[in-house]
Amino acid sequence: MAGYATRVRADIARWREAGLIDAATADALARDVAANERTSLSFGSILAMMAALLFGAAILIFVAANWEAIPRLARVAALFAVIVGGYVGGALLKTRDHAAIGEALWVVAAAAFGGSIALIGQMYHLSGDEAAALLTWCAGTALAAVALRSNPLTVAAVGIADAWLFLKWGGFFRRAEFPYLFAAIALVLFAISFWTRSQAARHLIVLSILFYLVLLAIDHNTLQVAIPLVLVSAALFAAAIFAAEPVDRIVQLGGRLPLHALIGFLTGLAMVQFELGDEASYNSGFAIASATALAGIVAAIMLGGRESRGLRWVAYAGFAFELAIIYVVMLQSMLDTAGFFLSAAVLLGILALVIIRVEKRMKTPAGGGAAA
Repeated sequence: MAGYATRVRADIARWREAGLIDAATADALARDVAANERTSLSFGSILAMMAALLFGAAILIFVAANWEAIPRLARVAALFAVIVGGYVGGALLKTRDHAAIGEALWVVAAAAFGGSIALIGQMYHLSGDEAAALLTWCAGTALAAVALRSNPLTVAAVGIADAWLFLKWGGFFRRAEFPYLFAAIALVLFAISFWTRSQAARHLIVLSILFYLVLLAIDHNTLQVAIPLVLVSAALFAAAIFAAEPVDRIVQLGGRLPLHALIGFLTGLAMVQFELGDEASYNSGFAIASATALAGIVAAIMLGGRESRGLRWVAYAGFAFELAIIYVVMLQSMLDTAGFFLSAAVLLGILALVIIRVEKRMKTPAGGGAAA
């Protein structure tokens, strides 16, 4: 992104000198480039985040390893010093044009906050379980993201919420009740992502909601969750294709709502197929679900495949999955081992031919004009 921004700034200056744009337009374009450059993550920024996480982990491990040897007051002071130093130091660096390092320090502070919850709770024997500690960590990180308007902290808050969902549902913190609270948490974080301008967090939240619905379907009636998911995903896909600009102005997913909608559509149908797979020999529901999935894949490629390579690859993966599940459910009793390898080779060959032909058509200029 940095190289792209530099080129655009040079083009803006050239356009202004050539009289193609006026000074006000040039300034507006330059501000827009700068705003988008700040919200992007370069490779160097990613490395800085990774280094920050490792640094934060090293501090917490050192403190934990020497926990008994450090006086109680010194323990608390050290932990709070890391938190305050990370947030304040990161803010100072952000104001001095060191955005990547500043964001990295904020991540260190957020990690230290999570470790402090566990260590101080253990030291003072505070009541509560690990799930509550994760929720507190998520809330604190989200609050810091709002206060600092931080993209990475928003993503971190979503990741912590996902960890809470998984562990609450099927991990060490498993309880009798389903973690319905995650739906409300996801909505709050989705709203926060608009303030922090974190498109990455919005993508992660959409995928997290799909994961939440899969867990809900496992714990409850699968069809009551899967069928509405299919219908809603199909409606969102249609809206994102036929009203692309107004819809993307609302959700601000960078034009990738069709990709998420296709994932939701295929996920819902996969749940239906797994639910009806054992009854496929005498229930037409599985065949209808399979036909719907294949038709949806074809429609997705035809309607949105030219504009999105990612959507095409999700469609290819869905097509391969459909071939596999149809074979496993409908044909496995009819073939021996040799037949299995032969049929697998044929199916993979067909899949390869389909992908090659579709990719060629997508690269062919529409109406003989320039390629899309």
